[in-house]
Amino acid sequence: MFIPGSWQKSSYSGEGDGNACLEIASSPTRTAVRDSKAPALAALTFPTASFTAFVDALKDTGPRDPQE
Repeated sequence: MFIPGSWQKSSYSGEGDGNACLEIASSPTRTAVRDSKAPALAALTFPTASFTAFVDALKDTGPRDPQE
């Protein structure tokens, strides 16, 4: 279980109700991901090392052109 208040939303998401964003909470062994618009619903959890590798891979590939 993750402590309320330990959830973090991306600084890229901005402010307001119209922003669809994910929130994460981390422990030494697990990282949880949830929908910021529905925080009471279940979160997905991943091993922290796997989630970190996933995020690093996204950073390495950069943004994609949505027209492709």
